[in-house]
This record gives sequence, structure tokens and C-alpha cells, in this order.
Amino acid sequence: MKNSIQKFGKFLSAMVMPNIGAFIAWGFITALFIEAGWIPNERLATLVSPMLTYLIPTLIAFQGGRMVGGDRGGVMGAVATLGVIAGSEQTMLIGAMAMGPFAGFVIKKFDKAVEGKIPAGFEMLVNNFSVGIFGMILAIIGYYLIGPVMATILAVLTAGVEILVTNKLLPFVAIFVEPAKVLFLNNAINHGIFTPIGIEQAAETGKSIMYMLEANPGPGLGVLLAYWMFSKDKVTKSSAPGAVIIHFFGGIHEIYFPYVLMNPVIIIAPIVASIVTIFYYSIMGAGLVGPASPGSIIAFLAVAPKGETLKVLIGVVLATVISFLVASPIVKLSGNKNLDEATDKMKNMKAEAKGLAKTNGEIKKIVFACDAGMGSSAMGATKFRNRIASLNLGITVINTSVDNVPADADVVVCQAVLQDRAKASAPQAELVTIGNFLADPNLDALFASLEAKAAGSSEQPADEVKAEVAATANDGIMVTAGIKTGQASVSKEEAITAAGKLLHELGYVNESYIPAMLEREKTVSTYMGLGVAIPHGTSEAKDEVKKTGIVLLQYPEGVDFGDEKAYLVFGIAGIGNEHLDLLAKIGTVIEEEENLDKLKKATTPEEILKMFQ
Repeated sequence: MKNSIQKFGKFLSAMVMPNIGAFIAWGFITALFIEAGWIPNERLATLVSPMLTYLIPTLIAFQGGRMVGGDRGGVMGAVATLGVIAGSEQTMLIGAMAMGPFAGFVIKKFDKAVEGKIPAGFEMLVNNFSVGIFGMILAIIGYYLIGPVMATILAVLTAGVEILVTNKLLPFVAIFVEPAKVLFLNNAINHGIFTPIGIEQAAETGKSIMYMLEANPGPGLGVLLAYWMFSKDKVTKSSAPGAVIIHFFGGIHEIYFPYVLMNPVIIIAPIVASIVTIFYYSIMGAGLVGPASPGSIIAFLAVAPKGETLKVLIGVVLATVISFLVASPIVKLSGNKNLDEATDKMKNMKAEAKGLAKTNGEIKKIVFACDAGMGSSAMGATKFRNRIASLNLGITVINTSVDNVPADADVVVCQAVLQDRAKASAPQAELVTIGNFLADPNLDALFASLEAKAAGSSEQPADEVKAEVAATANDGIMVTAGIKTGQASVSKEEAITAAGKLLHELGYVNESYIPAMLEREKTVSTYMGLGVAIPHGTSEAKDEVKKTGIVLLQYPEGVDFGDEKAYLVFGIAGIGNEHLDLLAKIGTVIEEEENLDKLKKATTPEEILKMFQ
């Protein structure tokens, strides 16, 4: 249940957090230009309402739809959410958080239902009209049903907050908030719950106390200062000053979580500090004009209303002092505590919060990732899958785009130039960077570690993992007319262009796919190793593919791909996953040195095609 709550909370916050800049922009415009602002400006103040009513909910809906259904899901989520906005008189952040993912889910299911069934040449028509038609239908549903329902839910939540405020119970929310933060539900609580309610209040009164409940850096600062002053462990004591700076000025509250986990009873300090501070803010009628994200003192004070900066600052100081006073005797009496163990525990908890926890470093899924997830990663995954099959470890090996690595990936293999994108896409996974997908020392090292694990395993061996490759060479994906042997050596760009032209001549792609192939090569080399290159278009150019096809140009003298020579240049155009079976077959064939040599020396297209049947 805890994992389910954490996953749901992370999903909610993941829709809001990429759009925090828009919240801050709205908050600044509100603080500066409304009638009660720092520099009132009647004309600029007209930006406030449309940003809050339309821009922010639409951004959230797009992000939610994109998370579930890709870019098409994002567009449909934005369209559908306008119906929700129009169907309610209240700000529809919660409505956007519901409609965006739902729209993404609908288009994802539709795409799966029609996959492989759309006639060649009609893909763009179906793709565009499906988003338009389903978006219209959901917008109508949103107008008549979702909007009013979400307005009712928001009204109930807002009324609940008012009851807490009226009965002076709001401070006791800290009893739940502070422990939840240490369980890595901080962003989920702040941006998934408090921000939608806060923005509704701020729209009416110009500020909201809801923005202050989780983001106040004072409670965590007090804990860190107590460890800095009184910890008996030298490592913990010496690490605290750096943590203070990162937490207080950088706004990264997660830095103090290990200090709480090291001695859980110390959670009392931030709880008591938050209760007192929220009570103070309630009495003083304090609030912020927008969300303070990250929870830095700089951000916290930047969104304070005109004339209330000192009032807000006093609350931070108050929280810090109380937290420090409560935490100090606990730290003094706690003896030596191991910060490293607490940090490891924090990492595991953070992984669990993302639904990504591993068991004893066990590897269940290895993902090969490239820019588009179309060619090089597929061939690399096939070769490695075959390589580890005999180890009987039950490991799944797949390929995907570097920006869409699944959440359950344990290891991600990608080229070094893509490692930053891979880290952003799969922060939980071990990253293996390589030069090429077919022959690389780091792949050998990964295999060696798995081989050692298999040799020392005391478990029953899993069923052997086999690469099941379909014989697809005769279904029009690869034909004799698409194979050219004995080509004169040319530049890399000329070879890629020639492969693109051949794909176009055979009706696989539109001519505009060719520059996309050249653009893809600029991002990261499509040289695979072993004298093989597989140029293909960017992910944005997939709409230029009319039907799945693979062509092969043989260069006996080789083509320079950087410091390497490619003798076999496979041009690839794929719709969905139709080309992956044949690509897997290619990978299986070329991993045998004898077969690779035959391909390089073959004199007829028929001779080559036969090897892939």
C-alpha cells in the first residue's frame, strides 16, 4: 500500500513540477501588478486571470497526457482539458490532473488497437484525426461531466481547509506532513495537494498559507544545525555544514532526510517546529502569492506578498529555532550514528517512492537506449540478449528511445553522448556508457559481471532466454532491390544520403526522411561496431515513414564513420515495431564472424538476402 501511495503521489507531482516556472511567473505577475501589488499596473494585471484559468491547467494536462500517451496524449489532454475549464467557474488544476492522463490513456489504447492495421500512406491521416476526434469527444465530456464533478471535489477540499483554519486545526497537519516528507512524499503533498488548493485561494485573496505548509526550510535547518553543533560522530558533524547550505539556500530538502532516518525520534523536532510556525502564520494571516519551489529561503521570500516579507521571514526563523532546540538534546543523547547507513536507507526509500526498488542489486531488466529507439539499440539488445541466454539468469533485454526508458529498468546501456538524457529518463538505473552497441569493452565488463553472478548463483536456473526471431525478409521489409553490393567508397554523409534515397525509391519513406537521417547522425553516430552502420531518421521524422523497410549498401573499401570504417550500411525506416524482428535477425547473423565476412564479400543481392531468411 505504501508503494502504491508513493507511486500515485509521484505521478501527481510529476505533472506539476515541470510547470513550476509557470506558477512562479503567475505569482510574480500577481505580486507585482495587481491593485495591491508592488507596482500596480492595470493593463499588465489582465495577464493574471488567463494564465491561471487557461495556461497553467493546460500545461499540467499536456504533461499528464504526455506521461501516459506520449506527445499525442499530451496534445489530446490539453484539448480535452479546455472542456473541463469551460465547464466550471473555478480554477481547474485538479481537473487538468485528472483529464490529462485520462486523455493520454485513451489515445494510447487507440494506438495499440490499430497498430499494424492502418493502410500504408494513411498513417498521418489516422494519427491526426484520431487525436482531433477523441479530443473533441473528451472536451465535451469534460464540459458536461468532469468539470462540474471536479469543481465539487475542489469545493469540498477548500471547505475542509476552511474548517481546519476556522477551528485552528491547520497547524496539526504538520503531524502528517513532516513524516511524509521523509518518506519522499514531499513533492506529492506540496504540488499534488497543497498547490491546487493554494492557487484557488490565491486567486481570491492574492495569497495562500497552503504554499507555506511544506516548503518552509526552517524545520529541516534546525535539525541540521543540531547535528552540526552536537553530533558525536565526526563524519556526521563535518557533513552538516555543507548540508545546511544545500538545504537552506539550494532548497533541496532531501539533504536532511538521512539525518532524520539516522535517528527517527528526531522527527519530533520538525513536527513541533511546523505546528508552532503554521499557528503563527495563521494568526498573522500570512501567505505566499505562489508556490515556493524549490524550498529555498530565496524562493520562499521571493513569493512573499508586498509588505509581508518580514512576517514570512520571522516564521522561518521561528521554525529553525524551535526545531534546533528540540533536536539538540536528542542528538546529544543519541551517541554515534552512522550517516552512511542512513544515506543508503534513504536511497532505497527514494527508489521505493518511485516504484523502482531493487532487491539486493538484482538485475531483471536491461534496456539498450538510443536516440530514436529504432535501430542501433534494437540490434545491440538482440546481440546482448543472445550473448547472455546461456547464463540462465532470467534477465529481460529490450531496446527503447533514451527519453522513454521504462521505470523498471535496472541497467541502461547507451552511447556516452546520450548519458545525460539517460540519467534524466531513468535516474534509478545503473548506467553503462559505450562507444558502439556491437563491440565495446564496457559491454564485455557488463557481461563478465553477469557471468560471475551466474557462476556463483545458488538459485535454481531460470528458463533459458532465447531470442525468437521471425523470418521476415520475404514480407517486403527487405528485398533484393534494396540491396546494393560493390559500392565505391564515399563520405559518411553521401552513404547515408544514398541509403535514404534507396528507401525513398522503394516507397518506404517520403523524401524529407533523408535530411532527418543526416540530422540523426549529427546527434550521435549510428556506427554499431564490427564494420556495420545503421543510419535512420530522428524520432520526430517517424511520420515521414510510409511503410517499414530496410536497405543495405555494401562498401568493400569501407566508409569512414569517425575513426571507424563501415563496410555494411543498413538504412532503416520503421513503423511501430515491424522492423525489429528483421533487425534482430541481422544482429544474430552478423555476430558470427564467418557470416559477417560473407556479407562484406558477397557479390549479389540474392546472396545477401538469403542469409537473412
